Amino acid sequence: MIHVNLSRLRRTLLAASIAAAVAVPMTGAARPAAVPAPISATAAPPRMATPAALAARYAAVRDDILAAERMAAGHGHRWRAAMLRAMAAPARRLLSFDGRDGGRAVEVFGDLAAAERIAVLVPGGDTHLDKYGLLRGGALRLHQALGDRAAVIAWLGYRTPNTVSLAALTADRADEAAPALRAFVRELTLLKPAARISLVCHSYGSVVCGRAAPGLDVADIVLIGSPGITADDVGGLRTPATVWAGRGSRDWVAHVPHTRLRLPFVTVGFGTDPISVSFGARIFAAGDGGHSDYFKAGSPSLVNIARIVSGQPPAETRRVL
Repeated sequence: MIHVNLSRLRRTLLAASIAAAVAVPMTGAARPAAVPAPISATAAPPRMATPAALAARYAAVRDDILAAERMAAGHGHRWRAAMLRAMAAPARRLLSFDGRDGGRAVEVFGDLAAAERIAVLVPGGDTHLDKYGLLRGGALRLHQALGDRAAVIAWLGYRTPNTVSLAALTADRADEAAPALRAFVRELTLLKPAARISLVCHSYGSVVCGRAAPGLDVADIVLIGSPGITADDVGGLRTPATVWAGRGSRDWVAHVPHTRLRLPFVTVGFGTDPISVSFGARIFAAGDGGHSDYFKAGSPSLVNIARIVSGQPPAETRRVL
């Protein structure tokens, strides 16, 4: 019989992940952070969620986007300029925008003024303005699944790490993002005090939600495709929210070592697997999709996420590991 030291194996796998991240230095160079953009004029949070106030807000942010589009075009960044022109379309509804450092954007799908249920979608790594389509598509499909009286907010409110990078193996970017997410949820709660608010956190976005969780006034925290959130269990989040977790059967994140390794000057890894028994989350069926398939139209994961956001039990459950 072969005896395997599981702790040593996890550390070896994690070390290999670090080596792979360090061995791809050009990935960071591909980020669009160098595209110039002006400081947005719309900075203060909106004060009211009436239709008139929100329409004025969306118009003001549209002006910010068009200013960034002109600067990008003037510096020869045609791809970014085209994307920004599309983002500034009259039908789009953005609460905030900043084109600098890869970009930040907070976009509303649905009628926020009338919404009784609100999902805040927190994306994972490699999400920035030049790859915004995947986040936007997921938010659109979740809104369609939720139906009337619901809104989905795509919250690209932080500097996401590259998926293949050392930054993606540490909680540093999540710690940077957590105060901004807390502030946004606080502002949203003031705007819509009667609405049921849920966080839907994908991949590295689940690390952000985990670091922001203490004190957040939300009904649910939904973790999908999560590598871990640096907490040993649900109790470590110090949140009154119901914590849910789901993972597709073909999601590569299942093979990430669920441990934390303290090295000189850095701690890598995110700890307990959120879909394990020991973590204590409520588990829902996420189907057989891969890491980017949680919002695929008609999928079990999309159906169940929509039910959770609506305050209903998932249509399907599954046995935890």
